[in-house]
Amino acid sequence: MTPDFIRDSLDALGKADPDIKKAVKLVGYPEPRNREPGFGSLLNIIIGQQVSVHAAAAIRGRVVEAVGPMTPKQFLATDEEILRGAGLSRRKVEYGMGLAEEFVTGRLDPDALTDASDDEIIKVLTALRGIGRWSAEIYMLFALGRSDIWPAEDLAIQEALRRLKDLEERPARAASEAIVEPWRPWRGVAALFLWHYYKGAP
Repeated sequence: MTPDFIRDSLDALGKADPDIKKAVKLVGYPEPRNREPGFGSLLNIIIGQQVSVHAAAAIRGRVVEAVGPMTPKQFLATDEEILRGAGLSRRKVEYGMGLAEEFVTGRLDPDALTDASDDEIIKVLTALRGIGRWSAEIYMLFALGRSDIWPAEDLAIQEALRRLKDLEERPARAASEAIVEPWRPWRGVAALFLWHYYKGAP
């Protein structure tokens, strides 16, 4: 996603949804969060599971320093205790090793995901240990640039949508999908904006 695409999409959403228009005026447009497709991006998503943004960033930095070039082969060649020392839990080391094996053996071909449908990508990625639907959706949004992905399980998205729509509770998937259905085909852009809104709104 480019800055112009994000701006144009949110302007279109603002014409259809006054709450979006008001919120954009309040906090402005978000920056792109594009990531390179492949092993490194998927591993970063695993690292970020169930930890704060700041903790995840610190762990990622230490893992990159420990591994060197972030390739599947290099990750597999790194001693597990070194990875644990960098801050990865034993479970996340297992997930990372399993993911690297998928890439090295060719069972997972990131290029094949480029032209696959959203449902196909979710099916392929969630078959991997350590990759749930949220992780697959985050990868599709940031690494594959799918602009209509809606990561409904993301807590910050739920809270931002609650604030934006003045809801009593954070909406679960079914409720939030009903709310954002009119935002197609830019639900992914809206999600990017809601992270921005979550951090910047009073």
